[in-house]
Amino acid sequence: MLDLMLYFSGAWDKTRALLLNIQRGYLMELTLPIVCVTAKTLPEAWEEAVVRTWYEGAAVRTQYDKPDDPPSRDAAAIIAVAEPFAEPRIHRAFPCGIVELEAYRQEVVDGIHDHWVDPSEGKWEYTYHERLTKYSVPGLAEPIDQLSYVVDALAKAPHTRRAQAITWKPWEDAGIHDPACLQRLWFRVIDNELIMNAHMRSNDAFKAAFMNMYAFTDLQRVIAEKLSERLGRDIKSGQYIHIADSFHIYGSYFTEFEGFLETLKMRSFEERTFRTEQVIEIIDEAKQIIASSLEAEKQTGRRGL
Repeated sequence: MLDLMLYFSGAWDKTRALLLNIQRGYLMELTLPIVCVTAKTLPEAWEEAVVRTWYEGAAVRTQYDKPDDPPSRDAAAIIAVAEPFAEPRIHRAFPCGIVELEAYRQEVVDGIHDHWVDPSEGKWEYTYHERLTKYSVPGLAEPIDQLSYVVDALAKAPHTRRAQAITWKPWEDAGIHDPACLQRLWFRVIDNELIMNAHMRSNDAFKAAFMNMYAFTDLQRVIAEKLSERLGRDIKSGQYIHIADSFHIYGSYFTEFEGFLETLKMRSFEERTFRTEQVIEIIDEAKQIIASSLEAEKQTGRRGL
């Protein structure tokens, strides 16, 4: 685990970041720094990535800034999680509750919000699940279930490098307000472990990345289970790599983020995280709340959770 006191012990500047990179074997300072993290668990990896982005990231303006907002802290990020289902699996400081985390997991894995996709009616342009399982292309009569293709490809050749699913539609996404941040999922089986890489064009490091990583790895679990059935042997969820071209902390919430940094100084890693069994009752309650919300949507037509 990264010794966070390395950052907290004094003022951090680009010179110290450069010296640290030289020690790691990188001899050049980059315009857009690269944050490379390898950790055992999801919360450990996410925490180190956001802290290093804060201290090492470049100051870059965004299209969402208000006039008085400071520039974001931005870096390219490669975040490797060796055991994404090792405990603790949940960081307490991600800026939502367990109900919202479970709803997002179901949105990505189960497609509970795919019915919200209807841009002609002013609704969502896409969901990740809709793009991954019902990817429509002009001229094709039926949408493409890319995740089924991934399972088929890996069942035929587990070592294939062609098992991937994409979200980007250049004929649609170039002109919309909020195009998909996730661009691609890539899968491969090595030593009976399914590894997965997720490629993001843009990723809100503090307010979105942990939820993304949590949900994407659960999708990895589902693919591993389906592949186990197809191959007749146990395929486990292996390493997960989260790659973001722009891993950023928005200037609009710097004060909130500085509060997060203070909690890292005051609490141990165990106090900053949840093991799944600690919150399983809350997760079960969340599932009931989400199911009730979806049923209410059917009755009223109004969007719920």
